[in-house]
Formats: sequence, C-alpha cells, structure tokens
Amino acid sequence: MKHWTNISWLSAVVLLCGCGGGYDPADKSRFPGPKGPDPTPHGRDIVMNWQFGTASAVPGRPPLSISGSIDQSGNSVTGAVHVGGSACFDRLTTVGLTGALTNGNISLASASVAGQVITLTGSFSDGALTGTYAIHGGCADGDHGSITGSAIPYIANILNGTFTTSGGGTFSVTGDEAQNARADPEGSFAISGKVTFNTSCFTSGTITPGEFPSGSFIMGTTVALAIQSSNGTLAFLGTLDRDKDEISGDYTVSGGTCDQTGTAVLVLSSPWDY
Repeated sequence: MKHWTNISWLSAVVLLCGCGGGYDPADKSRFPGPKGPDPTPHGRDIVMNWQFGTASAVPGRPPLSISGSIDQSGNSVTGAVHVGGSACFDRLTTVGLTGALTNGNISLASASVAGQVITLTGSFSDGALTGTYAIHGGCADGDHGSITGSAIPYIANILNGTFTTSGGGTFSVTGDEAQNARADPEGSFAISGKVTFNTSCFTSGTITPGEFPSGSFIMGTTVALAIQSSNGTLAFLGTLDRDKDEISGDYTVSGGTCDQTGTAVLVLSSPWDY
C-alpha cells in the first residue's frame, strides 16, 4: 500500500509542474541554474586520502611508500605526505607538495627535505594515478622511476573484529567509528567513535581522535586506533585491505590490570551493505 501511495504522490507532483503551478523560470532562487563548467572536473576525486608506491629505475634503490592527503583549489594542488621505506627520509617528517592539475594531468614538487626535492608527474583518472617520479639533491639524489597511486575512500562506519592475544585467547569488538572529512596538517584523517568488547577486562571504550603519529587516524592505508577504556588503553596499528574492507595489525593493552599484546583483524561495513 505504501508503494502505491508513493507513486500517487509522485504523479501529483508531475501533474502540478506540468500545469504551470510550480516552477517559474524567473524564480532562480528556487531552482538555481548551473554555475558554469567545472574547470577541473577531476577535482572531486583527487581531494582524498592517498597511498602511493614507487618502482625505482636505479638498481638497488628500494621502493618507496608515500601516503597522505591531497587537496585542490581551482587548478592548484597541495598535499601533505610521509615517505616510508627509505633510509634517506624520516617517515615522521611531513613532506609538503604543491603543483597543478589540468585536464587530468598532474605535476607536483615537494618542499626540500634534508636537501631532497621530490618531483612527480602523471595522469589522474577514476581515483588512480600513474606517472613518474624523481628525487634531486641530498641522500636520495638521482633516484627516479615509476609511481602509482590509489585514492582511499572514506572508511565505512560499522566496526567489527576479533583480537587474538599472544597466549591464544580471543575477544571481539563491535561499534561505530567516523573518519573526519578534512585532513589535518600531517596529512592524516582523524577517527573517532564508540565500541564495546566481550571481555571481562573492559566492556566498552572510546576511540580517541588524533593525527599522525598518535591517537586514532587513517593515512594512506595505515590505520591507528587508540581506544580508551576504564581499564587501560588499547592501541592498534594495522593496514587496510581495500578489496576486503579489512584492517589487519597488532595491538597492545596498557595502563590497567589486563596488559597484553596480540594481533587483530577488523572488518568495516556500512548500514547499506547487503
């Protein structure tokens, strides 16, 4: 019955508009027209959390892991990322990026970090980036090769998982979490929420938001959770598998009567998954 009621209501709206009782073309406040073409149609997809990987063309140079946020204003692009996998970069150091995106083609250059400047050029499409990189100056001078990147969508807000202690025991967690829409200056996105556990050590906890490298955040595919309970703090650090919406990693509990270590697998979902 509800289905037919909705159809009847929709039909009435169509008839009303068709009889001239609704839209007045002169009344632009009700139905504002388009503001003109978007000069950077790819911008909606590039302003996100990103994970990049490199393949060096120089023998013996290790692949780099670059993660962080990219933002955009008009054709101008900025970013805040962290470089891992290299003895020449400290992953704790935030590397600023500036550049431009035009018709899907992107060019970025980093601020100097210990005398090293990273340049990146490539093409962007559908949440993926392919291109080349080069490093000039400093410890990594001369490194160059290919780079690929993936935009990491906002993580789903329903959290379920299993913790396995180093002694082989298990307990589960369930709850809700939320990722901030905007990145912090470190290039990470804060996570907050509430969870419950089925262990006698602690029954509930609060996910404390933070920014890299402390508190709860996501940066690239790295996910950290700091869960404060009435019996200590559970700290989890893991890696997101985008294909499975699953985070695998290690955890520690400290500051209470149930201090422990172990591993955990957390699964993310949304109310609309079916």
